[in-house]
Amino acid sequence: MSSQSSSQPNGFIVLPDTDSLDRFLARSNGSPAVILKHSDSCGISARAHAQMSRIEQPVGLVIVQTARALSDEIAARTGVDHETPQVFIFRGSEVVWTASHGRISAEAVEAALAGAVARPQGRA
Repeated sequence: MSSQSSSQPNGFIVLPDTDSLDRFLARSNGSPAVILKHSDSCGISARAHAQMSRIEQPVGLVIVQTARALSDEIAARTGVDHETPQVFIFRGSEVVWTASHGRISAEAVEAALAGAVARPQGRA
């Protein structure tokens, strides 16, 4: 049985498993959806988390210490090697943008979101 995803006050929605990821992506209904892979024990990840808390839409949060199977599933689905911290912007099941480590900033994600909204779905 899958766990429920849970909201946090800063707009993060904790994604503990594959079912919660699939529901999160389905709720985006074709709009860009943002996922952050985060490590609770990494200073660089803490900085990325703070940056992502500034994003104006819900952000799916995969905490790798408690959801490693989901982190591995995202890598398998996307073909993008696992890193932490790591941000993905999905449109449907397609990754339209990704960044990791020091390249994660609220400004970069907001710009990528604007580009993803302007791009017809199915066109990366």
